[in-house]
Amino acid sequence: MKTLLLARHAKSDWGDPSVRDHDRPLNARGLRDAPAMASRLRDEGVRLRHIVSSTALRARTTADEYAAVFHLEVADEPALYAASPRTILAVAAELPDEAEVAMLVGHNPGMTDAVAELTGDHVELPTCAVAECAIDIDAWAELIEGSGRLIALRTPRM
Repeated sequence: MKTLLLARHAKSDWGDPSVRDHDRPLNARGLRDAPAMASRLRDEGVRLRHIVSSTALRARTTADEYAAVFHLEVADEPALYAASPRTILAVAAELPDEAEVAMLVGHNPGMTDAVAELTGDHVELPTCAVAECAIDIDAWAELIEGSGRLIALRTPRM
């Protein structure tokens, strides 16, 4: 059994129109929500073992907050920036098998659509939301569309 956490980055700052989309930082709310969500996962007993993030600044900053709480390193994955659900699930299928619980940090609409493709559940992931999906597999390479079950959807407001 594997657990995949599909996380949308925290709220980003749109204040400077000259900043490239890839380089947008988190805003004050995002800087508050990301560490709070990371602590919440830890406090609820989630045993996160591996984190892979989009290279976009807002996603990487969000991932760094999870990494700090769980004492992990973050693996950068450029393919997660503006990724399709198929790409997101392909990245998940390449996770190291020793990581029973792994997180991908990325963007919408890809993350929301990946939850639907993996579990069949159509949920909306607001910023800083985390969808926890159980997958009855022994190796990440066995992950296919429809093989997961949505266990929990956590949002900063719940």
